Amino acid sequence: MFLSIDSSAGTSVAVVSATGDVLAETSSEDPRGHAEIIGVLLRDALSSAGLSGGDVTHVVMGVGPGPFTGLRVGMAAAIAFSSSRSLPLLPVISHDSLGFSAPGDLVVVTDARRGEVAFSVYLANQLQRRVIGPELCRPEELDEALGAHSGLSRLEASSIPASGLAQVARLYLENSLDFPAAQPVYLRAPDVTMPS
Repeated sequence: MFLSIDSSAGTSVAVVSATGDVLAETSSEDPRGHAEIIGVLLRDALSSAGLSGGDVTHVVMGVGPGPFTGLRVGMAAAIAFSSSRSLPLLPVISHDSLGFSAPGDLVVVTDARRGEVAFSVYLANQLQRRVIGPELCRPEELDEALGAHSGLSRLEASSIPASGLAQVARLYLENSLDFPAAQPVYLRAPDVTMPS
């Protein structure tokens, strides 16, 4: 049983069975209310699936790209849940939730704020579909940044479904693929830094 959490855009929590059935998914598209809603979404997803925390066998964690504060909330929740129950923690690039399930080649684009977008390129003819990204650029520079992939279909996403992350994690496990590092992929460095 997979518990999947992402807060790279809004906040999304899903419960997915070992066979890939989505048992429950709860979400909020508020890009700033992650901390206030994450506990409610976790509770509601497990309740809707008719499960308790003890039924979970794997925790899937969206690692971005996302803004510094929001991304940390979902990652902290995933780490806390997996650590408290000694469960495997499976990090997944958040764009993969949409790119891996596309029927063809695709560019996933999300708002990176401050006049930029984050993008990743996915090709359908290979197991590890993401071939570029996540990367940042200004919207007017996207065609140039994509180069030979500029003619691909684009999905401009305002939210990331946690259920898709669980499906990617299942694919990685089934094919013994290496997961990305369990580190946040921030859109940019935080504004506030400690003096050296």
